[in-house]
Amino acid sequence: MFKKFAAVAAFMAASATVGVADTLDDVVDRGTLRCGVVLDFPPIGYRDANNEPAGFDVEYCNDLAAALEVDAEVLPVTWAERLPVIVTGRADVVFGATSDSLARARTVGFTIPYAIYYAQGVVNADSGISSFEDIRGKRVAAAIGTVPEQEWLKIAAEWGEENLYQGYQSENEVFLAVAQGKADIGITTNTAVLPITQQYDSVLAGPRMPWTTDYTSVVGKREDVTWLNYLNLFVTHQVRSGRYGELWGKYVGGDAPELRIPGVMY
Repeated sequence: MFKKFAAVAAFMAASATVGVADTLDDVVDRGTLRCGVVLDFPPIGYRDANNEPAGFDVEYCNDLAAALEVDAEVLPVTWAERLPVIVTGRADVVFGATSDSLARARTVGFTIPYAIYYAQGVVNADSGISSFEDIRGKRVAAAIGTVPEQEWLKIAAEWGEENLYQGYQSENEVFLAVAQGKADIGITTNTAVLPITQQYDSVLAGPRMPWTTDYTSVVGKREDVTWLNYLNLFVTHQVRSGRYGELWGKYVGGDAPELRIPGVMY
């Protein structure tokens, strides 16, 4: 009886492993790490003068691939595609300034924060916007599927100005709309303000938005705990080695923000 029970238990344990996600082994066996990266988010993700992927997130992809001793493959994604590429298995991981919201965590898995941002506007030089209150009655633009869009629409609803909102597929389209005067202000993150104001003479740095600091995480499959644990360890090694601070200084400038959150374990 005991032998029969042991045999059944062993079969059930083996069967339970079938179909379980194991991205870590898949990546190593494949020899390629597929990273979803948003490339219209300079200096975090963009294309350089040779049209090659570059930026903070691209370097993180390359660093993770090096740690795994595999090749890195950058898959350009839009803001709206960041979760679907993980769910459908097109990408193994996403480095894409993805806010770790509880709603999103029902669909994908998140690591501990790897970068922190806050929302800020870029304004047309003729908009007359210098403070947050100046935005009332103005045409506001943001990228579809982003936290800035979601948070702004709450404010627009309070002000009764949803009709003044303009949603675009990419941040590049947002910035161009502001530069051309089609929108008065575009909402982005603080890291994008300097390169955009340097790119367009008609665009100026705008006010900071009133919502909370944006903690962003690396994204993987929700059910793949082994992979998420590995990604968590990767994030900590980037900080401990000084690589996080090095890349932040290279692409953003200044000291890298503390990733620890007061009152919690990380």
